[in-house]
Amino acid sequence: MHELLNVLYVLLQGAVLHVEHDTVRVEIDRETRLRAPLMRLSGIVVFGRVTVTPFLIQRCAEDGRSLVWLDRNGRFKARVEGPTRGNVLLRRAQHLALSDTERTWRIARQIVAAKIQNSRQSLLRSARDSGGKADRAALETAAERLAGILRRLRTCADLDAIRGNEGEAARTYFGAFGYMVRGDRPSFTPDGRTRRPPRDRTNAMLSFLYALVGSECSSALEGAGLDPQVGYLHRLRPGRPALALDLMEEFRPILADRLVLTLVNRRQLSAEDFETTPGGAVRLTEDGRRAVITAYQKRKEEEIQHRALKQKLPMGLAPHVQARLLARHLRGDLKDYPPFLYR
Repeated sequence: MHELLNVLYVLLQGAVLHVEHDTVRVEIDRETRLRAPLMRLSGIVVFGRVTVTPFLIQRCAEDGRSLVWLDRNGRFKARVEGPTRGNVLLRRAQHLALSDTERTWRIARQIVAAKIQNSRQSLLRSARDSGGKADRAALETAAERLAGILRRLRTCADLDAIRGNEGEAARTYFGAFGYMVRGDRPSFTPDGRTRRPPRDRTNAMLSFLYALVGSECSSALEGAGLDPQVGYLHRLRPGRPALALDLMEEFRPILADRLVLTLVNRRQLSAEDFETTPGGAVRLTEDGRRAVITAYQKRKEEEIQHRALKQKLPMGLAPHVQARLLARHLRGDLKDYPPFLYR
């Protein structure tokens, strides 16, 4: 259980949430594990097999306090909002920001800067762990190029220029990705980034994990009361969760890319965990998918230090925190959106 940004997150399976006077009481096996005053909570988010009593649901609705249900994997299921608050004003602020050119590129620039910085940190980490001088030099060179793009990005005041810098950074990063692979390079060194369809084993894992991270981000935005379809960096298209794609950019290098490298470098996956379709697409086998999902769930449980909050939290809660920070910015409570930066 974690209280972040005045929101109570309950992840413990089998927990029961009661309302007791003006306090939320969390029980497991009839033992009280937590008491939290309702007056300091703006919302409650529960994951998986967690029971919320009807009296607490009613109290949250009466107070205008959001109550969100997600499944154990973080997929959005439902949200209750009382008549006194709801999310109409937040959604209106979200749409108005899209109509404000300067507001749009400022949010997009923050997201891209975080993605590039997190990618650069990944390159430098691999350079430190590298056993070969050539690999280290290639990774450090790519990291320096990303640093140069970050410096240029500070003066970008145009959405197309921001997207252009993001594209250049992605090409630089994936051009050096193979140097971060230390286990079975012939089987897992990618040839850049291929998506539809992935043409090699590493890209197959990346595409699979990006889909999982995207689902997490979409659920986080729904839980915060934002529309996942209305984004700022990615262009709007029917049926495209543009804001979820925006949010996941900050997490790609950390939640997905580093996990792929861990699985490969520790030889937790082999070439036998993949198959090639007649059309040339490479995909994970059923056993391979199971191994990746298991590792992904463990990764989400790892504790990290959140820079903006200055406190520790499980990695799996980071998208939810970022969604609520973005909501605060859109409502005008924060001057700028503080993106997720990994240490």
